[in-house]
Amino acid sequence: MSKLKNKVAVITGGNSGIGLGIAEAFKNEGAAGVIVGRNQETLNSAAAQLGNNFIAINADVTNLADLERVFKETAEKFGKIDVVAANAGAGTIGNVATIGEADYDQAMDLNLKSVYFTVQKALPYMNDGGSVILIGSNAAHRAYPAFTLYGAAKAAVIFFAKGLSNDLLERKIRVNVITPGTTDTPAFEKFVPAEQLDAVKTHFASVMPIGRIGQPSDIGKTAVFLASDDSSFMLGAELLVDGGMTYLAK
Repeated sequence: MSKLKNKVAVITGGNSGIGLGIAEAFKNEGAAGVIVGRNQETLNSAAAQLGNNFIAINADVTNLADLERVFKETAEKFGKIDVVAANAGAGTIGNVATIGEADYDQAMDLNLKSVYFTVQKALPYMNDGGSVILIGSNAAHRAYPAFTLYGAAKAAVIFFAKGLSNDLLERKIRVNVITPGTTDTPAFEKFVPAEQLDAVKTHFASVMPIGRIGQPSDIGKTAVFLASDDSSFMLGAELLVDGGMTYLAK
């Protein structure tokens, strides 16, 4: 498999969940590059899983100096970058009556500001004609309880695919966005007690039109398409990879 042969990729939040699924799919198609995260333990295990063509860099995507360091170190080791997957983010639970300014700023820094500056800081190190892949959420389309702030941030990320593609037309850098639905990642463990995990996942699967929750590999395969020349005529596009939740769920 060689759709991404000789391509250099950077995946933020690549140490687990959707990000690791993207990194694995890129590796399987011949890419090399970097995964970025803040948890050294999961970075180490993910890097070992990915093999010699990928390295891990511990960095905070909300810190602009860290982002600059990531892309500089990537280019020094691998050369110019072809693909950036700005995946890092996290759900923020709460509503307008409970989320204060500090939590608001933290959520927007991680889910929106970091995406913008991940792209900006990558540009000096990217090849013209490269691909930027953003990660949205179907929470941007459906008003789920306690996900107002997260959904708003992801709605803005979806717009970034259009606006940033327009900004980068002269360099032929394409920006597209994948919008997942409920996906089986370690994020479940942050919000659901261990003894309830299976029941919660079964419930989510029961309301998905396709009858199951997503897997990181589902997003990874879509990311390969957007990273490769197969999608060379696509820019500013949103691909819903959500098991039908956005348009078909009751």
